[in-house]
Amino acid sequence: MDRISDTGAGGITVRRALELPGLSSGLPEVLAGADQLGRTVRWVHAGEVPNIASLLKGGELLLTTGFGLGTRPADQRAFVRTLAERGIAALVVELGPRFTRLPAALVDTARAAGLPLVQLHREVPFVTVTEEIHTEIVNGHYALLQRAEEVHRRCTEALLGGGGVPQVLDILAGFAANPVFVETADGRLLYAAGSGPEGTDPLQVWEGLRGQRRDVPPPAGSVLVDVPGGGPGSGAVRARLVLLPVRGPLAPVHRMAAERAAGILAVVLMQARQEEELAARGRGDFLTDLAEGRIAAEDAPAQARVLGFKPGAGPLLPVVMRMGEALAPGGGWAVLTRAVAEELTAAGVPALLGVRPVEGRVLLLAGLRSEAERAAAADRVAAALRAGAERSGMRRPGGPPPVVVVGVAGGWTAASAGLRHAAETAAAAQGLPERPWYDARRLDIDLLLWRLRDHPDLAAFVDRALGPVLDHDRRAKPALLPTLRSYLAHAGRKAETARELHLNRQTLYNRLARITELLGTDLEDPDTVLTLSLALRARRHVTRRTPAGS
Repeated sequence: MDRISDTGAGGITVRRALELPGLSSGLPEVLAGADQLGRTVRWVHAGEVPNIASLLKGGELLLTTGFGLGTRPADQRAFVRTLAERGIAALVVELGPRFTRLPAALVDTARAAGLPLVQLHREVPFVTVTEEIHTEIVNGHYALLQRAEEVHRRCTEALLGGGGVPQVLDILAGFAANPVFVETADGRLLYAAGSGPEGTDPLQVWEGLRGQRRDVPPPAGSVLVDVPGGGPGSGAVRARLVLLPVRGPLAPVHRMAAERAAGILAVVLMQARQEEELAARGRGDFLTDLAEGRIAAEDAPAQARVLGFKPGAGPLLPVVMRMGEALAPGGGWAVLTRAVAEELTAAGVPALLGVRPVEGRVLLLAGLRSEAERAAAADRVAAALRAGAERSGMRRPGGPPPVVVVGVAGGWTAASAGLRHAAETAAAAQGLPERPWYDARRLDIDLLLWRLRDHPDLAAFVDRALGPVLDHDRRAKPALLPTLRSYLAHAGRKAETARELHLNRQTLYNRLARITELLGTDLEDPDTVLTLSLALRARRHVTRRTPAGS
């Protein structure tokens, strides 16, 4: 018998324990639970007290001469039931002065509980039995560790030889003789290795068992090990290593090997992410230098080619995405970069993508075939950027959405100015109603007001124009500012304003009359409409820099 295959998780089986010289010399006879001899013996305990179950944790093989079993059948049944409830591996009773044959109440209760019950016909030294079984358990542990360490050594050698995640997974899959997968924390497949039944592709196995319903637990007997991420002690999970028992059962040694491989994968993935983020930051620095004029337009194409960007002869489309101010911890810039690159490659859009984590910005130049492609390309790029932001997990739940701004397409000189314009406009567009993307040319008024956000005259202008309405809304209900904002947004069309606010016409007329009274102006006067529209836009920037409650 293969000693390792008959070794349980942290112990040996009851069957193996009975085969050892210590117990086999006592001529053991199994009276109950013969079908449960595969149970794991975690430890050995000897005792003669009636309440011995309270001293056990489960998984023990209990040796006794029977003096603690009691003399009444009820006591004997209770003794066995408490041991079974505690989850011991087996009860071994040595015949002698107390019993020459085990009582029927004891045997019947053990059979009913499914507890292995063994009687020894010869006296054996319990200390010898304990030493033998404990030695076997320790040797089994050591053998398991040796096999797991051998896998760890081979994986380490593969990495030192220039291999990566696929090579580590191939070694683990070969050792487990089952397919192995690496998933993201939310269940998306990253890597696969090994093969399924009859040599089938592992991707088919994953799709059949994990791909359809990621919220369903994997099959019984699977091994799932978290691949840590986010730094020591953070508790963050970067990925999950999954071994599926589709070609054969998985043993404890396979879990040990998977746990060691997970540590290696954590280092590999962290290093890859750091390298990806470093490269993305470098491209972000190049695009920022281009936008700020530190790189001449005539020198930019050569430097861009070094960074892998070969857009062709068509115009360049500058795009900037600004993440919300409240970013989730951990930093997913590398994940975001990779996700956007995959989306744009699939869409056939050549792009140079860089990040500026300090400013919370993603900068991008996309290559177009012609100016006519601008709107369609902007749709694809914006969708890819938003999808990447979601996949990276950087946006806090309930936090502000990212803002995507598209500049004017043109050559390298236009790209420089376009990136700078889009970057500033993305900051000015924070807080506007969410859209897939904004055209930088249509937000020049917002950009101008944003540039004046720290000037005291802008706050004074807002206060003069809207102060009476704001004072009213602080003291009374209903608030009038939403009515004014909707009325101006609909260019004074009262029917559309009423529909948007879910008001009847008379209620709307009353509110507009109250606004007119408070402001002392005519809401149909063009100059008044312009003033109030600008004040509403400016208020967004003034409010954002005003302490809460002011």
